[in-house]
Amino acid sequence: MTSGKYAFLNRDLSWLSFNHRVLMEAADKTVPLYSRISFLSIFSSNLDEFFRVRMPAIFAFSSLESKKLSLEEEYPRDLVQQVQHTVFQQLEEFGSILSKQIIPELQQNNICLYYDEPVRNEHTEIVREYFLSRVLSFLQPVLLQKDNQAGVFLENNALYFIVQLESPEQPGKDQYALLNIPSFNLQRFYELPMLGDDYYILFLDDVIKENLQEIFPGFTVKGAWSIKLTRDAEMNLEDEFTGDIAEKIEKQLEKREGGNATRLLVDQRMPVEIKDFAQKYFVLRTEEIVLGGRYHNLKDLGGLPNPQKGKLSQSGWPAVAHPDFDNHRSVFQSIEEKEKLLHLPYHSYNYILRFFNEAAIDPHVKEVYITLYRVAADSHIVNALISAARNGKKVTVFVELKARFDEANNLKWSKKMKAAGIKIINSIPRLKVHAKVALVRRWENEQWKDYSFMATGNFNESTGRFYTDHVLFTTNKDFGKELDMLFTYLQSRTQPILYGKISFDHLLVSQFNMIKRFNKLIEKEIKNAEKGKPASIIIKLNNLQEREMITRLYEASRAGVKVQLLVRSICCLAPGVEEQSENITVHRIVDRYLEHARVFVFHNAGDPLCFMGSADWMNRNLHSRIEVCFPVYDAKLKQELLDILSLQLKDNTKAVLFTNKLENKRIQSSGSPIAAQQAIYEYVKKLAGQ
Repeated sequence: MTSGKYAFLNRDLSWLSFNHRVLMEAADKTVPLYSRISFLSIFSSNLDEFFRVRMPAIFAFSSLESKKLSLEEEYPRDLVQQVQHTVFQQLEEFGSILSKQIIPELQQNNICLYYDEPVRNEHTEIVREYFLSRVLSFLQPVLLQKDNQAGVFLENNALYFIVQLESPEQPGKDQYALLNIPSFNLQRFYELPMLGDDYYILFLDDVIKENLQEIFPGFTVKGAWSIKLTRDAEMNLEDEFTGDIAEKIEKQLEKREGGNATRLLVDQRMPVEIKDFAQKYFVLRTEEIVLGGRYHNLKDLGGLPNPQKGKLSQSGWPAVAHPDFDNHRSVFQSIEEKEKLLHLPYHSYNYILRFFNEAAIDPHVKEVYITLYRVAADSHIVNALISAARNGKKVTVFVELKARFDEANNLKWSKKMKAAGIKIINSIPRLKVHAKVALVRRWENEQWKDYSFMATGNFNESTGRFYTDHVLFTTNKDFGKELDMLFTYLQSRTQPILYGKISFDHLLVSQFNMIKRFNKLIEKEIKNAEKGKPASIIIKLNNLQEREMITRLYEASRAGVKVQLLVRSICCLAPGVEEQSENITVHRIVDRYLEHARVFVFHNAGDPLCFMGSADWMNRNLHSRIEVCFPVYDAKLKQELLDILSLQLKDNTKAVLFTNKLENKRIQSSGSPIAAQQAIYEYVKKLAGQ
């Protein structure tokens, strides 16, 4: 936890603390019932990703006999045990919330979810008919025997039963079979006919369990227990400098689903002898066995049918119109008149779609440049880019093929765009491009005019509905010039150190000037504090891990700078530590929208300097990615950002204080309750004159 004179929190344990904050929302009875169920789903999905992405590193580095001090601090020898203990506690709490709160409340609302209980006689034949007609064809039972051990493969995060059997030929001797639960092929939940006023819903797992004897005729079925294997998601791109990167990634995607095991989740009621058998048969280490409930993949709860329709769910907030856009027939005319700032998802995402759609058909638009990290599966933006290319415009797209879990989607779109005549630039060796920027160049009045688009979130209309982000549209010549330089560099596909000097005077670009500029901004606040002047820093991030930047914030705190952080997820900074971080607070907001924006504000002796962008303060963002942060110069737009941050820091309902003990501490306030997202929505409506 300590490095030199400063203390740091463990990255993985802090992430698990964030997931517990999600679980807290599922337990909050002021949240509509189906929204609480959604938070259970999010918790489960997050945990799956943790075991796919983080556990391989934890296993690998924690077991090293000798390692550097930095690795020793990040991966202490007992980290595996700490993680497993924390996960077990959280899963116990998850089960308690589901069984003791959610399911009884569903019943109070005439929705009966069968959960670890026999099916009522009135439903037995209906379930059997559904099993025989729809489910049975997807089942592939396999007897687990020594002679087929090498050929039995557990798919990543797929659901299975281990079934305990006894045959009449060998009475008293148990045999085991593996039986798949085809949740990738069929709906996880089956809606049964009503009984009286009550709706009934059954897990697919239980449809199968009720009919096990049909699958194993001649055997006595003694029991069935659910299991799920999670596999390592890492891809091994040994040499990114030679050959076709797209081809390499395609090959690695085929291998990923066969990655090493990181967790076998088993029903905790499974007898010890069966658990031991499973461990040996699937060649797993003891630490890879995790005890869970009867049902796995409870991320599927996000699709739990709601027969009450609109009831029990959170009503949506209609997106707010932006009058400055709506008052102009052309998006470009509107931006030319003055800079625009969108606050998503409070503002409509349609303005972004209009920007690219108009660029595709506007005869004055000659060139379009954009970086793509994660795009929607059915992307309107990419289709607009294809239309632009077919309309004779020069379109250049940087597609990051190494965006984890989006590789296949990005490959698909990359091929489609290339076929349409778009110039495609793929991944830079040893770097990811995470920047969220676009540049549209128009030929107006015999000269070029640049329309810059810079954002904190992806070009993704799907996530745009529930991720909070900010988008700046501007014709600022300096921004246009520097984005043009950035795209020139990206087309080189070289390492920054090999490319030569690029001078970014306005944009903060990682690998070039970002760390240096942030350090200077923090140093200025320190100097002002030392002179007795007001000094403060407000930073909003998804993740805070990079130790150099954390150390700078500790130094600022010690100098008397007031540091207020809004960190959604990973936070390795330990707030409130004597002689280290007494002037630092960390707020964490979890509500209906996912907090995603990155915003940086430096007091600057009363003339605040505001920046937004794509960069978290993680090792990966600052040292192995191309990120772009950008200043907000317009006084009105700057004030909007400051007002929104102020509402988030005042949140005493959906915000918690993150402590140096990794706790999520509810904020005690005698004032009126403030939920930042609700307050921001009202604020954005007010800006629009609504």
